[in-house]
Amino acid sequence: MEELTKAIKEMELQANELKEAKKKLADLDAKYDKSKMTVAKQGREIKALKEKVKILERELRLEAAIVEIKRILWARIDQSVTRQWKSIKIMHEQMDLIGQAQTELQRAKIVLGNRPELANRLVDFLNRQTQEELAAMNIVNRTEAVLTVKKVLTLRSYVQTLERKCHEIQAEVDEYKAKMGALQARGLSSLLNSIGKLLPLDQYKNMMSTFVENQITASGGTSEEAGPPTGQMLLQKLENIFFIGNEIHHLFEVPPNFYRHTEADETLVKIRRHQMPKEDWWQAILQILPG
Repeated sequence: MEELTKAIKEMELQANELKEAKKKLADLDAKYDKSKMTVAKQGREIKALKEKVKILERELRLEAAIVEIKRILWARIDQSVTRQWKSIKIMHEQMDLIGQAQTELQRAKIVLGNRPELANRLVDFLNRQTQEELAAMNIVNRTEAVLTVKKVLTLRSYVQTLERKCHEIQAEVDEYKAKMGALQARGLSSLLNSIGKLLPLDQYKNMMSTFVENQITASGGTSEEAGPPTGQMLLQKLENIFFIGNEIHHLFEVPPNFYRHTEADETLVKIRRHQMPKEDWWQAILQILPG
């Protein structure tokens, strides 16, 4: 009986201990849950503070202001390009003319060969012969023969004139290309399509608008500089755009015109229309030249 009583007491003690242990565990769980809630709350607060710091840092770096300034400057560049487009078109038409002229000059030089030298000798020889001596050579009319020979010299004169005109135009073209090369090196989009021809103005403006927006988007929000930017830092960010704007505005000291273009084109037309002495006649008259 005593042993049973003793066992019951021990069970009661163990039950009390279990009850106390459960209570302690419940208290610990409650404290742990509260701790987790505190950590989570603190985490959210820290995250919010970090975001606020980022926003303040961006504001200190004037990123939004710089983006807006860039858009304004590029809009002004777009206006300058529009104002200069007529002159730009003239330059590219002159480039096309030079290309055509070079092809025609090459062809004419092949046709001429050494004929100008022979033509000078023929003219001199014909002018030194009497009518009887010419008749013996089957030349009926000295003047007609000289005029026919001089067609060679006329073509040479056209070639020399066209080369001179093209050289004058090329000087303007080279100056223009140098300026455009400097602008493109600073970030201006190319004015040419995939085959090297000038784009239509509307197409170029659309392409440049997309290019500029991509550039601004790519550069925005990537700065890791701490604190507000200095004047030197702002200048570095905007220097290229200022350069492009100024150079586009002053792209042409004097707007180009078509005067040289027209003069060169007139000579090009004359070359294309010019008739050289027929080959059989030319070979026959060469026979009269003394060896």
